[in-house]
Amino acid sequence: MHVAPTWDPQQYLRHAGHRTRPFHDLLARIPELPRRGRPARIADLGCGPGNVTVQLADRWPEARITGLDSSAEMLEEARTYAGPTPGGGHLDFGLADAAHWLPEEPYDLIISNAALQWVPNHADSFPAWIQALTPGGTLAFQVPGNFTAPSHALLGELCDEPQWRPRLRGHGRRFVHILDPAGYLERLTSLGCAVDAWETTYVQLLQGEDPVLDWVKGTALRPVLTALEGDPAAREEFLDQYRDLLRKSYPPGPHGTVFPFRRIFVVAHKES
Repeated sequence: MHVAPTWDPQQYLRHAGHRTRPFHDLLARIPELPRRGRPARIADLGCGPGNVTVQLADRWPEARITGLDSSAEMLEEARTYAGPTPGGGHLDFGLADAAHWLPEEPYDLIISNAALQWVPNHADSFPAWIQALTPGGTLAFQVPGNFTAPSHALLGELCDEPQWRPRLRGHGRRFVHILDPAGYLERLTSLGCAVDAWETTYVQLLQGEDPVLDWVKGTALRPVLTALEGDPAAREEFLDQYRDLLRKSYPPGPHGTVFPFRRIFVVAHKES
């Protein structure tokens, strides 16, 4: 049985510039929210450390925005942003698991940035989330689509090696439930939404020593680090082996290490 990973907000934020770019691209494609004589109501599902949640207030300055996450560590960081916003809105945060979250009130926007990949069968929640949207409301999310890339394939293969399989079986292959853009379009169109679905591969230039390892320490590697956190020697041995594999697949160049990163985007607009 897998234990929920322990998150490290500071490690996650080490690559905040690259990590927030897909959020900005998603945000740019979200249509204006319904105007009903009241502040817009927004939920950020899987808000992490809150650094992108607060940017929603820049787009909708009068909105009531709630960031939701299952990680106490992430929420502790996120709550530094809580309170009134300069535009007259309000920002708060709460504990919720996207795997089981059911909206208790209508929302004009439900948004999720790089979180639903951690939720098996998340598409099964779409009917409840769309039903909770106000007429003209929007469900918008983006997820990584690079799970066959060397960074993730090598992690899965290493976890399945005889040395690690008894402790780490499946920890590196958690994301097979991600749909392609056409799959998301089909699911959400069948719920009566107008859907904009696309994919982008960002060719990122990472800096520093072993930057791909540093990147995955904030995300895909968290379940492994959590499983081995009580055994420092095993943790370091695993990281050494994984580091060697990554160095061969992502050799540094004269200007940094090239790290292609595919993302999948969906904006589903509920009919008015």
